Amino acid sequence: MMENERIRIYPASQEQMEKFIASETDEELKKAYSEMLEGCLAHPGEWDWYAMWMIEKPDGTHIGDLCFKGIEAGRNPEIGYGILEEYRGQGFATEAVKLALKWSFRHPGIKAVEAEADTGNAASQRVLMKCGFRPNGEIGEEGPRYIRIAADEMSLRDATTSRQGAEAPHKLRRK
Repeated sequence: MMENERIRIYPASQEQMEKFIASETDEELKKAYSEMLEGCLAHPGEWDWYAMWMIEKPDGTHIGDLCFKGIEAGRNPEIGYGILEEYRGQGFATEAVKLALKWSFRHPGIKAVEAEADTGNAASQRVLMKCGFRPNGEIGEEGPRYIRIAADEMSLRDATTSRQGAEAPHKLRRK
């Protein structure tokens, strides 16, 4: 678990993920969550890299989720995130991504994290820029791709290789 004064993030358990899958009404998100769970079960030793991560307020209120979309040797992990509509515009996505980056860069061999944002999703693009991501010049399935280099770790302290050809296990569109 990673936390700051306003939020905590942690990888969901199998039971939590199954509950989300069963209750999800959006078919695209249901498919994404199912693919995350499949990745977790196929790679139990790397559960945290495949799992849906819960984003909660300190009182346990669920406000969104994020994921790393798996991890593969020789490739940078990719982060995806979504905040429930009633909590958007309050800085929660930025805080969650900063905490997730801090967690990921603690792992040996993780030198960068990548992300992708829908072309029309200016809010998500702003979150990435606030978290130190920069466009990498590539266009992915959803839009422009971004990269955050671990050497920029110092900018994360206040928040207490390209994936070309790799299929992202899912997309989160609730950004």
